[in-house]
Amino acid sequence: MSFESLGLAPALLRALAEQGYAEPTPIQAAAIPVVLEGHDLLAAAQTGTGKTAAFALPLLQRLADTPATTRKPRALVLTPTRELAAQIDDNLRAYARHLKVRSTVIFGGVGMNPQINALRRGVDVIIATPGRLIDHMQQRTVDLSGIEVLVLDEADRMLDMGFLPALKRVLSALPAARQTLLFSATFAAPIKALAMQFMHQPREVSVTPPNTVTQLITHRVHPVDAERKRDLLLHVLSEDSRRQTLVFSRTKHGADKLVKFLEASGLRAAAIHGNKSQNARTRALGDFKSGRITVLVATDIAARGIDIDQLPVVINYDLPMVAEDYVHRIGRTGRAGAEGLALSLVSHDESGLLRDIRRLLDKDVAITDVAGFEPSAPLRLDAGAPRPKQGQRQPRQGGQGNGRAHGHGQSQGANGSHAAGNRKRQRRRRPAAKA
Repeated sequence: MSFESLGLAPALLRALAEQGYAEPTPIQAAAIPVVLEGHDLLAAAQTGTGKTAAFALPLLQRLADTPATTRKPRALVLTPTRELAAQIDDNLRAYARHLKVRSTVIFGGVGMNPQINALRRGVDVIIATPGRLIDHMQQRTVDLSGIEVLVLDEADRMLDMGFLPALKRVLSALPAARQTLLFSATFAAPIKALAMQFMHQPREVSVTPPNTVTQLITHRVHPVDAERKRDLLLHVLSEDSRRQTLVFSRTKHGADKLVKFLEASGLRAAAIHGNKSQNARTRALGDFKSGRITVLVATDIAARGIDIDQLPVVINYDLPMVAEDYVHRIGRTGRAGAEGLALSLVSHDESGLLRDIRRLLDKDVAITDVAGFEPSAPLRLDAGAPRPKQGQRQPRQGGQGNGRAHGHGQSQGANGSHAAGNRKRQRRRRPAAKA
């Protein structure tokens, strides 16, 4: 199958050819014709399979085929993080290079005035995070009454209970007669039921079973005592100090401490999380992509917003509190046909979390001791494996986290709040997330 056979316009085909894209990926082949026909769509595919082009290409074609009659924005793409919004904007501009379609990106952490000026000049497509978009709605610097197409990227995250209030506010400002497209790696049943409330007879396409990851990724676990994790991480990284490695920490404070330790040990490292300014986050990501640093330590904010080709290794320094987040974390490796390694350093008190991940993957994960770092107690992976200790957050069933739409773009498990009990946990995490 070719892009031509999907019915894309010559201007889009030219842009794709200039970027070296010859054949559509499975999700693109399945989704593009459905979107071009005007249907609402629920599309599930693994991270790194070309989801952005699957909605961006038919969206651009629709806008190009029907010229604007007003200066109002005609399409809105919502994402949970700033990094993902910026990435989508870059891709969309590349695809639209031979079209007269204008786009702008709107997210927090930077000044509003340049965004206001772009909106005043007139744009066709807005790529936004919910928090900053609502800021513009409140100041009446954006008019969403002309939106013809709504896209929710990483829709499972957008529809969780943290982003839902903000999403409902945005939906209330959109025309009822619109095309709605939801793209994500996972669609839990409650999320799908929620989506049906604001979609019109959506078609569904899926190129992978729910919550699966590419077979090109090797999963490996190194058991280790919690107090020796840091030394084991250094040992693993030092085996090839030139190899680009993405390391996930559960908390922002933990990420910063880890970077200081790695830098003191002679490695080039940086942290990316919700407490960093947007400039610092952009600089760290740019340095990692260019190779100026070899280790990027991130909280779960990065699982949805980092697009790096040929990333060989992802290390879970801490396991995620929600098993589904493991899928998004390790989706940074094993992309575009390349093999990848997902390595997890697991302490005894994370046994229950590892058991959840193995159940989600529906496969055994290789567990190997590292000489000199053998744990004092083995992991417990039977049905009676312990849950996280008192004071640690419990994984929510069927959820994807509870990041707020107003805060710092922070995802589940990344804000360091380990309160026991739902009510206390909700109260402490409220300031956590302005995208």
